[in-house]
Amino acid sequence: MQRPGFIHTVFFWMKDDVTPEDRVKFHQGVAELTKCKTILNSFIGPPAGTPREVVDNTYEYALLLFFKSKEDHDLYQKDPDHDLFIERYKHLWARVQVYDYLPQ
Repeated sequence: MQRPGFIHTVFFWMKDDVTPEDRVKFHQGVAELTKCKTILNSFIGPPAGTPREVVDNTYEYALLLFFKSKEDHDLYQKDPDHDLFIERYKHLWARVQVYDYLPQ
């Protein structure tokens, strides 16, 4: 795997009234989103359930995206599929938290 130059992490907290069917659709939507051409690699998953005081396991889905560069990340942010994902699924989440970093 090519070493990424930019890492984008997104954590989703879903609304309490989201149905199991909507959760499946959301997961499928996230999976589709990871097909963007500028993404080197991606991972999707739930919290690991590691009960330690310093670990936040309150989110429902995590998305980890690797990019070659910040410029590729910026292209992803402007990708029509990214905008479509937000439009289709924003009504399902209560909170989104993003952490971007440059791997050393």
